[in-house]
Amino acid sequence: MRLASTRTLGLAATALALAGVVGFAQIERLDLRQMITKTDNAVVGTIKDSEVIVIDHEIDGDDLYYTHLTIEGKSLIDGAPLTVVVTYPGGWIDAENGVDNSEAPAADEVAIGNEVVAFYKWSPNMGGDLAANALYASHGGIYQVANGRKGKVVLGKAEGYAISSNSTLAALDAQITSIYNDLRESGQK
Repeated sequence: MRLASTRTLGLAATALALAGVVGFAQIERLDLRQMITKTDNAVVGTIKDSEVIVIDHEIDGDDLYYTHLTIEGKSLIDGAPLTVVVTYPGGWIDAENGVDNSEAPAADEVAIGNEVVAFYKWSPNMGGDLAANALYASHGGIYQVANGRKGKVVLGKAEGYAISSNSTLAALDAQITSIYNDLRESGQK
């Protein structure tokens, strides 16, 4: 009986400690200007390829899974043609080898053939010494594009995301270019 009581107290103390840590955790809220300030570029284009890799690293650990998305399109900063590989943690090689990541985009968002807007920033080490263009804010850095009555529409996610509500691609493109130019003129880019 005493062993059960000690165990119960230990579990309760652990749960309380975790609750304290989780209580202070926050997800970064970004408006469009903040997203552009923190990233290297934004691309609009079609997902042409998806590859999941696994890294075993002597310091960071084994089984570090990452997904690379190849997006072919154009920069929303300057309109230049652009093909870029963006990377995020998690992914599945097959039904038995992979890992889910709660911050990763949903599978239907990153399907090959989808048109998307993606924000990314170069990272010299995403973990396991992987240098890559990191999808910024993970699932908060990629947005699907759909055909609408007024042309292509970028699907917003909700308040607190860089693109909080649906916007025509043309309007978003103009906004991003304008914000980037303002940041460059002020020396922030």
